[in-house]
Amino acid sequence: MAKEQGTSLIAQNRRARHDYEIEDRYEAGLALTGTEVKSLREGHASLAESFVSIDRRGEIWLENANIPEYLNGTWNNHAPKRKRKLLLHAAQIAKLARRTEAKGYTIVPLSLYFKDGRVKAEIAVGRGRREYDKRQALREEQDRREAQRVMRYRNQRAN
Repeated sequence: MAKEQGTSLIAQNRRARHDYEIEDRYEAGLALTGTEVKSLREGHASLAESFVSIDRRGEIWLENANIPEYLNGTWNNHAPKRKRKLLLHAAQIAKLARRTEAKGYTIVPLSLYFKDGRVKAEIAVGRGRREYDKRQALREEQDRREAQRVMRYRNQRAN
């Protein structure tokens, strides 16, 4: 059997990009059970309301991520919202722990994806945005889209 190549997106946390100013990104592996991987291969997952925590032992966990039960699973199926261990180097975990000690910083999951047949999670250190920052970011994005639309229209007319 040939090994899978490339990446394919499973789930994305768009709300995190809106609510947080993303600073550092990390790619972490996930420790999953067989039925979780099968459910992910079907494309079922949600990162809404999920978060990342670091415990006293220096282990990092993805919490509240919803991977629904595998429909063809047996009595040995997984719990949909269980804590899942993230796999990172100890130095990376220590760096993340130091960064989140500062006020306003947290670790948020951005996406879940397959990379060469393995499930990976993209996590990031982010600082929470205030309401007026969110409005300003939306306004800037809307202005950028409008400018692109005008440029595209003028380029079409020039031809």
